[in-house]
Amino acid sequence: MTNHLSELRSNLSQATRGAVVGALSPKKAARFMGRLIRGRGGAPGTPPGTLLHTGDRRMEKVGLRLLAYDGDEFREEVLSSVSEAVPARDAPSVAWLNVDGLHDSGVMEEIRDHFRLHPLVMEDVMNVGQRAKVEEYQDFLFLVLPMLSFREETGSVDVEQVSLVLGPSWVLTFQEWSGDVFEPVRERLRKAYGRIRHRKADYLAYALTDAVVDRYFVILERLADVAEELDQEVADDPAPAAMHRISHLKRELLLLRKAVWPLREALGSVIRTESDLVTEPTRLFLRDVHDHAVQVIDTVETLRDVASGMMDLYLSTLGQKTNEVMKVLTIMASIFIPLTFLAGIYGMNFRYMPELQEPWGYPALLVLMVLVAGGLIVYFRRKGWL
Repeated sequence: MTNHLSELRSNLSQATRGAVVGALSPKKAARFMGRLIRGRGGAPGTPPGTLLHTGDRRMEKVGLRLLAYDGDEFREEVLSSVSEAVPARDAPSVAWLNVDGLHDSGVMEEIRDHFRLHPLVMEDVMNVGQRAKVEEYQDFLFLVLPMLSFREETGSVDVEQVSLVLGPSWVLTFQEWSGDVFEPVRERLRKAYGRIRHRKADYLAYALTDAVVDRYFVILERLADVAEELDQEVADDPAPAAMHRISHLKRELLLLRKAVWPLREALGSVIRTESDLVTEPTRLFLRDVHDHAVQVIDTVETLRDVASGMMDLYLSTLGQKTNEVMKVLTIMASIFIPLTFLAGIYGMNFRYMPELQEPWGYPALLVLMVLVAGGLIVYFRRKGWL
């Protein structure tokens, strides 16, 4: 019985360690660290302003889409070259040039030259993995925003860098690949819905930033649903698979926190800037986006606390189940220990043992064993151990 008890304790400990090791396997940990920490890329000593794309995903061809508008007219077209956007740049109407794909350094050089951007700006555009930030130049503002998407099949959060350049009457947006959260803004421009067609380029930049931040709430709602499902699963019947899912949720929340946390400071910098590119009416709307970013950060921290609590609950529930099993086995061992003692005495090979000559010795010993076992069971019940 003692050997069986030790063996079960060892198996339970190995199961717990296996769940933890599985959740933090070296391959998964390395893959996650690769998503969390993205190197600067390029050879050491590369001159500042070198255009080198450091992302993993590349499109076959850079996509250029131009939207030009004012209060009365709207024009949308797909461009074949950057030079076609130059007339819209100099026009009094607002122009929005969206660039999908950052791998072609030749196209990036054309954009830099035609829009007179600083070389360090284009370097940051192509060097993806930047933290959210705002940089103020003489003729434009440069913003870096993390755009999030959620993979339903894996339950993972993808972070894409979106670079936004705000000029006097134009806005540039750079994305790593096609597909974004800006389609509602495009629809508002096409249908002249709201005030966007009657505002300047800074309001367009606000609308794009607001679309990026609003997407965060969709991702957080999906992660909250996952957390709620996990919480119910852990409370009902915790299994080793739950440990993996909780660990995965914590990693995704950490990645989300790293992406979103600097955004609060960046938006605050835009609100406080003295640049004439941001008008006072637009600052009021930017304050609202800043409040949303703070709310997102608070929600992320709350979900991280919930995930940590679920991990503690899982380990506590697993420990409680182990204690219940150990309690039953301990009671069984306590019952059989005196019986084993009696059997051991009369199993000795001494010649002169008076009880061995009694005709009722064997039945009497069995009755004694039953009484001892029954007495222990009654005692354990009175103590509340059974």
